[in-house]
Amino acid sequence: MRIALDAMGGDLGPEVVVEGAVLAARERGVHVTLVGDRELLIAELERHDVRGLPLTIHHASEVVTMDDSPSVALRRKKDSSMRVSLDLVKAGEANAAVSAGNSGAFMAKAMLVLRPLEGVERPAIATLMPSLKGSTVVLDVGANVDCSPKHLVQFAVMGEVFAHDALGIASPRVGLLSNGTETSKGTELTRKAHELISRLSLNYAGYVEGRDVFTGDVDVVVTDGFTGNVMLKASEGIARVIGKILKSEMRATWVSKLGYVLGHRAFKKLRSRIDYREVGGAPLLGLNGIAVICHGSSDALAIKSAVAAASRYSENRIDLHMLQKLAAYEDQEIWASSKERHFWKSIKDKIISPKREGEES
Repeated sequence: MRIALDAMGGDLGPEVVVEGAVLAARERGVHVTLVGDRELLIAELERHDVRGLPLTIHHASEVVTMDDSPSVALRRKKDSSMRVSLDLVKAGEANAAVSAGNSGAFMAKAMLVLRPLEGVERPAIATLMPSLKGSTVVLDVGANVDCSPKHLVQFAVMGEVFAHDALGIASPRVGLLSNGTETSKGTELTRKAHELISRLSLNYAGYVEGRDVFTGDVDVVVTDGFTGNVMLKASEGIARVIGKILKSEMRATWVSKLGYVLGHRAFKKLRSRIDYREVGGAPLLGLNGIAVICHGSSDALAIKSAVAAASRYSENRIDLHMLQKLAAYEDQEIWASSKERHFWKSIKDKIISPKREGEES
C-alpha cells in the first residue's frame, strides 16, 4: 500500500505531518509519499532516522491554506499538495490520499478528482465513535448539511459496507438517528428515509436515539451532515470536559491521588478509547478511491493513525465493495437520477483496477 499524504496541510505544520509519516512507516510498515515542497520536506526528514523506511517525496508547488474557500482552492491551486495527493490516487500511483488541511477544500477536490461512485449522489464523511461494545460508525458528520431521503439511504448502504470491512462485523446493525424510536417520531426526511431503508436487505434496526451511538446496540448510525456534525462536536466537548473534571477530582485529596495511582492503567485505557487521535481521520465514503480527512489540529499520533487507517481501507477494497453493494439495489429508489447515472456510468471501470498477478477476481 502506498499512501499519498498532504504534508503541507494541518494547523501544526509540516514538521508534525512528517513525524506522523515517519511513525507510520516505522511502526506500521506503510509506504508513505509525502506531497509538498520538496526542499522543505527533505529538511524535515533529515531530523529523523529514516534509513530503510518506505518514504518518498512528490513535489507540489502550492499550498491550500485554512483560509482558502473551496472554490478558490479548486480554481486556482491545481498544483497544491492537497490536489496532487488526490491526483496520485486517480493515476494509480497511490492507494489513498490523507490530508489534515482545509476539510472543505479537500472534500471539493476529492469529489472533482476521484468522482462519486456510480449510484452515489453525495459522498459522506464517516467517523468511528467509541461505544460500550467497541466502535459505532456514524455518517454523515459534515459533508452534506442538507440531505434528501435518498442520500440517507445511500449512507446506510455505504455505512454497512464500511462497518463490515473496517470493523469486521459480519452483519452490521444499521440505525437511523431520530428523536425517538417510535416510527411516528422524526421529521419528514427521516420518515421517508426509514421507509426506503426498510425495503433493503440490510440488518436494519429502525430509529435510534443519540445515546444509542455509545451503547453499541447498533453498529452504524445514519444521519444528515448537519445533525451528525453537531453530535460529533458535542461529543468531543463532553469528552474533553469529563477528562478535565476527572483530572481535577483526582488531584483534590491524597485519597483520590492514591486511587488514581492504583487505577492508572484503567484511566490510560479509557483515555485511549475516547482519544480521536487513535482513530486519526474520517474517510470520505462513496468515491472512486480512498480519501481520509484528518482534524486540522492533528498531531503526529493522529497522522500516524490516519495513514494506517487509510492503508487498511485500501487493502480491504472498501470502495469496490460499496460499488458492488449499490449495484445490487440498482432497480430501487436509492440510486442517483437517470441523468446522473448516465454521467457516472462512463467512469465505472476506473475504480476496478486490473487484476494483479496471482490475485483472484
